[in-house]
Amino acid sequence: MNRIRSRGFTLLEVMVALAVFAMAAIAVLKSASEQLGTIPVLKERMFADIVAHNKMVDARLASDFPDLGNKEKGRVELADQQWYWRQEVVKTTDEEFRAIRIKVSLDSSFDNIISEVTTYVAKPD
Repeated sequence: MNRIRSRGFTLLEVMVALAVFAMAAIAVLKSASEQLGTIPVLKERMFADIVAHNKMVDARLASDFPDLGNKEKGRVELADQQWYWRQEVVKTTDEEFRAIRIKVSLDSSFDNIISEVTTYVAKPD
């Protein structure tokens, strides 16, 4: 008797393939949920960077050479939130330059600094 063998997958092969697919799907879903969880943090950091860079532009456009230790602070509204900024003038190794550090936070105590930028200004001739 000549038997014709079926050329399909066995039940075991199908179950192994489904298990591999299920593990891959779980990994993709976990990665996607982690990425979605970082969106609010990235949004907050982006707005803080905008505030910091706006204040940096103001500092660079000021005509006066800033005094060492000069500290300014303020508040600005952006994206329906209050952002607090603090600016400090720091000495550099060259007396002709000053470093200006600007820090941005959502609270006035600056316990959680979200963005910090530094720029340098030269003494006018």
